[in-house]
Amino acid sequence: MRCAPGRLEEVARAVAARPQARSVEVATGDLQVPAEMAVADEAELIELIDRTVGRMPGVLDIHSAVVLRLLLTAVDWAPYDPEPSPLRRLAVEGRPSPPPITVDAVDRELVHLLGEDARMPMSTLAGRLRLGESTVRRRLGRLMSSHVFHLRLFAEPAVLGYPVETRFQLEVRHGSLDDALRRLAGEPSVRHLVVTTGRSNVLGYASHASAGEMHDFDARAFAGLPGLREVRTALLMRTYRRAGRPVGVAGGPVTGRLFHRPAP
Repeated sequence: MRCAPGRLEEVARAVAARPQARSVEVATGDLQVPAEMAVADEAELIELIDRTVGRMPGVLDIHSAVVLRLLLTAVDWAPYDPEPSPLRRLAVEGRPSPPPITVDAVDRELVHLLGEDARMPMSTLAGRLRLGESTVRRRLGRLMSSHVFHLRLFAEPAVLGYPVETRFQLEVRHGSLDDALRRLAGEPSVRHLVVTTGRSNVLGYASHASAGEMHDFDARAFAGLPGLREVRTALLMRTYRRAGRPVGVAGGPVTGRLFHRPAP
């Protein structure tokens, strides 16, 4: 979203309050509020763009794109882990992700319960679901092994020592797209990587320990990238929602990470 001067924070908070919001930030550039929204179908997307966000005070323009391939998410970003996640390894090797599995109402309720308390004992989960412990354990193992569900600690990158975050959009020739994606997936700083519709067909996020490391990443990752036609990068200045969860307190401060480094 492109916003009127003086309306960035107002727009960002309003978008972050929407139930479809997965991530919402304010970035450098042309008064940008980038957002990732999860919708059920095209009708909900049109409703969201045209009659909801499009009518918010302060919104001047909207550019939308649809994710076609999801290669990496925050689950695959582990800066202190010497081994890449299974999905990152597949992306680096150019192999497809596991096919999606079918989930039912019991699977959704299991995920909901763990969302309330990720340390809930198996016996409690079984009681709440009215199933045997072995059945619950088998269902949970199936969800996790297929990468539909992950149990991970939620922490801001700044807390982990990576306060500088960037968003990059690339225009890559289709004939070179797979090679470019493999190279980008091999960069440990990249924590989110997708293929989208539109002229800029690759979107990614990266986290860095300092502005200097950000500069080194840009020079290394994009130099000689196969098929690269155009690069647009933006520095994330504030985050209002991340991984579907609000960041900060409503009406209170949000994260602003520009060159701050947490005390050891």
